[in-house]
Amino acid sequence: MIIIGEKINGTIPIVKQAIEKRDAAFIADRAIKQTEAGASFIDVCASTAPEYEIDTLKWLIEVVQDATDTPLCIDSPNPYAIEAVFKYANKPGMINSISEEVDKCEVLLPLLQGNTWEVVGLTCDDKGIPSDIETKISITRCMVEKADKYGITPNRIHIDPCVMALSTANNAMLNFVKEIKQIKIMYPSIHVTGAISNISFGLPARPLINKTAMAFAIKAGMDSAVMDPLNRDLMGTISATYSLLGLDKHCRKYSNAFRKGKIG
Repeated sequence: MIIIGEKINGTIPIVKQAIEKRDAAFIADRAIKQTEAGASFIDVCASTAPEYEIDTLKWLIEVVQDATDTPLCIDSPNPYAIEAVFKYANKPGMINSISEEVDKCEVLLPLLQGNTWEVVGLTCDDKGIPSDIETKISITRCMVEKADKYGITPNRIHIDPCVMALSTANNAMLNFVKEIKQIKIMYPSIHVTGAISNISFGLPARPLINKTAMAFAIKAGMDSAVMDPLNRDLMGTISATYSLLGLDKHCRKYSNAFRKGKIG
């Protein structure tokens, strides 16, 4: 599982406070702990006022890169902010994200030409997040075709089908599974990602729903996730699911994670 560590995000109150105080030690500690827990990428998301977005992202990038060698996932709803700070990354990482909204593909995809950077693609457009599977698949196809024009192959793309909340959409998980399967049929080498915790919004005992949903999604073909790598229960569910699906020979990775105290 490709894990995009989500704990450096300005929407989290304690992180917002650290950003406002420019508390580099706090941000660095979060980056290091996520790396030690198994993060493949460290997401950096400022979520500040637009006029401070670029400076804050630049600061976060510098602090995280000084703390760990784990590649960055540069995250902003503003493609021009990502474009402005892209040059400060000292190694290829990930951009979060493109979609069919306005000109996001046109601004961000050229940055990925001729290198090994990866990108998250959200299945939404100017009308928002579609509720039907067919539209999400169509958006996926459009993004992949646009990426191809810049030499960006499907194995560098992480499609996020934008899982809906089960509390408002009774078939949310069933539809998510269908979307994952259809995307993988179309593009076998593409990655499918997502913030699986969105499924439990508005429900009690959210961790129970999240863990079960993660197992369903992995079985369907999801191989990337935006999540908290310090969540031992969720990390344990991932390890156990891979073992149960026969994807962990002799359960070596599962056993190793247990010995290191990362699960269990």
